[in-house]
Amino acid sequence: MSATPGAAPLLIACALGIEGFALRTGGDRGGAYGPVTVLRTGMGPAAAERAVGKALAGPALRGAAVLATGFCAGLAPGMRPGDLIVAEETRDPHGSTPCVGTGLLAGELGRVLPGRTVHAGPLAGSDHVVRGGERQELYATGAIAVDMESAATLRGAVRAGERPVAAVRVVVDAPEHELVRIGTVRGGISAFRVLRAALPVFYEWHRSLLLPRR
Repeated sequence: MSATPGAAPLLIACALGIEGFALRTGGDRGGAYGPVTVLRTGMGPAAAERAVGKALAGPALRGAAVLATGFCAGLAPGMRPGDLIVAEETRDPHGSTPCVGTGLLAGELGRVLPGRTVHAGPLAGSDHVVRGGERQELYATGAIAVDMESAATLRGAVRAGERPVAAVRVVVDAPEHELVRIGTVRGGISAFRVLRAALPVFYEWHRSLLLPRR
């Protein structure tokens, strides 16, 4: 299916070059409902909020739906690299942003990636890599995963105007699989492949929200 002329665009935001590479090689853009832009924001909440705000200020993306994605640290015991996180909301010290279409995203990810575990819940934001005791403290607040950009990305998106927003992350670091341990490279490769395979689900989320109702 080709993109529908005049359809609202989709902005997919990620922080890292390797995340952007996974998204650019993740499938046929012909499945998208409208123009798709993959934006590499740079690392950290300040860079993410600034980059998204600037992108959405331009006429081409002013009405875009925004989906934050990339890698994250899982907080719940038993999580493994390659697990998927669907945010019900993003939260950080500046507040929380509710996400749209969580159920659809979780269901489609389970269908497209049947061998992967999908977790849905609050996604925390941090301005640094979270480890050890701090990971446990965040988990105690109800958050199931943490990254540095999603909360800032979605906050910047809704500040720029009312729009659908969501966040989907792939676990690369988990309580029993911390980045400092041997085997991290294998976990990173697994997460890269999962992120690349998830791209059609992002298109489906966008299409489900924006298709004209009969």
